[in-house]
Amino acid sequence: MQIIEGVGPCATAQPPSVVTIGAYDGVHLGHKAVIAKVRSLADLRGLQTVVVTFDRHPASVVRPDSAPKLLTDLDQKLELLAASGVDATYVVHFDEARSKEPAEDFVRDVLVGCLSARNVVVGSDFHFGHHRGGDVALLKAMGEELGFAVEGLELVGVDATPVVPEQVVSSTAIRRLLLDGDVVAAANLLGRTHEVRGVVEHGDARGRELGFPTANIAIDPSILLPADGIYAGWLERSDGSIFATAMSLGHRPTFYDRPSGAALLECHLLDFSGDLYGESVKVRFVQRLRGEERFEGVEALVAQMNADVAQTRALLMR
Repeated sequence: MQIIEGVGPCATAQPPSVVTIGAYDGVHLGHKAVIAKVRSLADLRGLQTVVVTFDRHPASVVRPDSAPKLLTDLDQKLELLAASGVDATYVVHFDEARSKEPAEDFVRDVLVGCLSARNVVVGSDFHFGHHRGGDVALLKAMGEELGFAVEGLELVGVDATPVVPEQVVSSTAIRRLLLDGDVVAAANLLGRTHEVRGVVEHGDARGRELGFPTANIAIDPSILLPADGIYAGWLERSDGSIFATAMSLGHRPTFYDRPSGAALLECHLLDFSGDLYGESVKVRFVQRLRGEERFEGVEALVAQMNADVAQTRALLMR
């Protein structure tokens, strides 16, 4: 997949294309339904397929105090888009200046001037440009003038068929499920397990003292973690090896009366011994085993940790 950096004027005009535009956070099943439509149109007309997306969520610039946490960082989003079979992704560098760009300028400069759009496919509720001034109606009007057709797709469910709003596959719905700890339902909408990425850092070695050495994963604060709790999942190392993992996500209330700061993600890899410090890893949440609990003593905590590891092994290695 070609990656086109959307910074400044377009260096080279692209071949005629079918284009879709959006944040594409998570590249979930709803996004894949749109991409399937784009590919179908492109195949019929012999055109290139292009996804226009952003290097950060536009809300992080327009309304930073209420911007959502992300389901994927940019690297993972681009990997998922490449796996979907699109020919190119145009990555808009979204900053304050871009947020003030009139929708009409974006259409002329990016969609037509750079991407040579012949068809544009977006959700029926799509908005873009300064003060969200652009919509499907504007795209259609400009398309008649500039030579591209527009299709606004209705909201879809997990089977890619139209649904009522409360059943729609969306990044917002997935975030809600993750915040409830329902990683199984979130995976059903994503079409994959929720994954976060980070670097293994030094902790206080408390897990090792208890007989359960853990890898402490530093996660970018812009990325959404599920609800605090104990999870079964997988950890993939930088060399591609994958290990079943019992994970603790939270603030360790047995040891700290007044938890503060971000939740700590600690991963106990089953059947592994070695040093992971400084390594970039991927963590996938398969199932929540229980909520985070405060135990009266270390013995009770260790007994529960043994049970959590046994449950993880039974769930993942059957």
